Amino acid sequence: MLTQEQNDALTRTGPGTPGGELLRRYWQPIALSDELPVGGDPIPIDILGEELVLFRDDQNRVGLLDRHCCHRGTDLSYGRVENGGLRCLYHGWLYDVNGCCLEQPLEPKELNFKDKVRQPSYPVVERAGAFFAYMGPLPAPEFPDFDFFTFPAGNLHSHKVFLDCNYMQANEGNYDPAHVGQLHRAFDPNRKPGLNFGSLKTLGVSTEGAVIEPYETPKLKVENTKFGLRIFQIRSGGPGRTYLRVTAYGMPNWSVIAGPQGGDGHIGIWHVPIDDYSHWRWHFSVRRDAPLDHTSRMAQNRSTDEYVDRFHHARTAKNRYRQDRSKFAENFTGMGRNFNVHDAFATESQGAIQDRTKEHLATSDLAVAAARRMMLRGIEDIKAGKDPVGVVRDKAANDFHDLRSFDALIAENADLGEVVRQVVEPPAQAAE
Repeated sequence: MLTQEQNDALTRTGPGTPGGELLRRYWQPIALSDELPVGGDPIPIDILGEELVLFRDDQNRVGLLDRHCCHRGTDLSYGRVENGGLRCLYHGWLYDVNGCCLEQPLEPKELNFKDKVRQPSYPVVERAGAFFAYMGPLPAPEFPDFDFFTFPAGNLHSHKVFLDCNYMQANEGNYDPAHVGQLHRAFDPNRKPGLNFGSLKTLGVSTEGAVIEPYETPKLKVENTKFGLRIFQIRSGGPGRTYLRVTAYGMPNWSVIAGPQGGDGHIGIWHVPIDDYSHWRWHFSVRRDAPLDHTSRMAQNRSTDEYVDRFHHARTAKNRYRQDRSKFAENFTGMGRNFNVHDAFATESQGAIQDRTKEHLATSDLAVAAARRMMLRGIEDIKAGKDPVGVVRDKAANDFHDLRSFDALIAENADLGEVVRQVVEPPAQAAE
């Protein structure tokens, strides 16, 4: 368990808070690209307890500003896009994408007061069908070269969904491997073996005679990496074989899990605070061996029966997640087949902010405990004037080719580090 002080440090993310300072050291997704098309209207953005506005100017440059005009506080998301910036409707002050005040039509020009004020702004980049912002001290670090930000659009799928709880308890579910065998259990005899929704890698063994029980309680191991933690889930795979699932926790608020894109790929999941009591769960899925298509589990989960709109589940706490207890013979929760809904129930029902002073961590919480320790160290690193884990300043060090989640059938006593190397290294490198 955590102390109340530690829990507050990690979960409170507004300006000036320890957790807020940690999250602000990293690039965070803030909007999908199609929410702000060329010529589109400015959109309000709520993130980390701040009220911002995202806009494209009339030259298609993108800016992220404090939403409230530095003159008298009027909401700039209602403003006019013109003359190289965003104009406040109240007194006509015009700001460019960097927050520079270009015009103050009601002020004497000879005073040049516009040169003495500046609207707070943050750097923005567009990657993988989304806009990302950096809200920490300048200069901004390198944008991380994760593979799901680099593949062609046809191989990528990006979306977000609203969750009505603190970001941290939802993210912790992603590196809590044991819960999958309970919360997401389905009783479908035709379900293929394994927890993977893509391809099962085989390294040095055959699948013939393999016996994979995906709901077996895994043995867990973790190792520190430059991005956070690599998590090994070890289950029996039949005589002389091990079923290995490798996932990742990334500092400070994301994770990587194999599936549900199918084929060779994985999904990066960010949990980005709106405020301390709600957040967006972001998905960035990549399939390396083929374009994504409508047959993927992602498309199936976006059905109109499960979502009231693009970004909100139909099943919520207000309707008790539409639990149908007569369906317990079909799946464990009686809440349908959408894993995201199961996760939302499990984490939202903990309360707006989980009280970690009352919990009793067990062996299955190995990765959760390790991630918390890493986050607390990151907060201390910032206090000491150092960058926390995962912040990259040197372009040459912006290499995350070993960030990979996958499922594999391996020899029973195989070296796990060697298994990872065989999966992540290109054949030419592996031969050297």
